[in-house]
Amino acid sequence: MKKGLLIIISGPSGVGKGTVRNYFMNDESLKLAYSISMTTRSPRAGEQDGIDYIFSTKEDFEDAIQKGELLEWAEFVGNYYGTPMAQVEKLREEGKNVLLEIEVQGATQVREKCPDAVSIFIIPPSMEELEKRIRGRRSEPEEIVQQRLAKADKEMKLMNNYKYIVCNDDPKLAADLISSIIRRHMEEA
Repeated sequence: MKKGLLIIISGPSGVGKGTVRNYFMNDESLKLAYSISMTTRSPRAGEQDGIDYIFSTKEDFEDAIQKGELLEWAEFVGNYYGTPMAQVEKLREEGKNVLLEIEVQGATQVREKCPDAVSIFIIPPSMEELEKRIRGRRSEPEEIVQQRLAKADKEMKLMNNYKYIVCNDDPKLAADLISSIIRRHMEEA
């Protein structure tokens, strides 16, 4: 059995990574498995442990860092986010293409450890549109919104570190483009 691809999708908070992913995630021809990230942040309304994230205590997360059990990890606005390595390798060995939806800092770590990873950076049509999307969530105080916008500005400067850049002006079109990128890499593997 051929080992699956490792696919990184990154982009600033609010760019619509999850919305775009939902368009192609269940396409069986792509053989995708979504890597569920671990986080110490509290669940948002509707999020479920083990489905949206693996919700963890700060102590357990720091233990996983010390034991080298994470493929990547980052800290943002007082919370940790990371990818459990064992889960990713198991899925890839099963021939599944593992999709990581991760922060720029984490993507840099993964690209260093796995240079063959397919890296895709999703950009907003404009920074004004990104701010509108972040504010539209109405789930965070102004201070956090400002931190997310400042971080997005820094992240946008790193987009050229990725193999592909996809604009999310229309989520369905962005998803179709990402699907074609994945198919091309499946054929080449």
